[in-house]
Amino acid sequence: MYIKKPKPKDKSKKNAPRPAVSTEVVRVRTPREGEVIGMVEQRVGGNRMIVKCLDDKERNCRIPGSLRRRLWIRPGDTVIVKPWEFEGDKKGDILFKYTPAAIDWLKKKGFIKEVSSEF
Repeated sequence: MYIKKPKPKDKSKKNAPRPAVSTEVVRVRTPREGEVIGMVEQRVGGNRMIVKCLDDKERNCRIPGSLRRRLWIRPGDTVIVKPWEFEGDKKGDILFKYTPAAIDWLKKKGFIKEVSSEF
């Protein structure tokens, strides 16, 4: 007689339920000195993308190594950009990505212009 053994439970976290994106704003990170809010226009390749910033400059920004696998960014996302000291008008680093609830809060507080077509 053949007896079936129970399968061991899958211990991987691949199929674990993901936490839902919250719609409430707990604490929003505002741009500090030398930082600018921008919107990702296009991915260029690798960890680089073109970002249209609120100071009316288009920068070629990169995701720093410490955030590379943690921060997934697509065109249309609103981010905080830190311009470089050298070639700061053309290049910068992406430091933070805003959630949709945080973007609404920024619009209410006046950090992002409501009439701007890209935001």
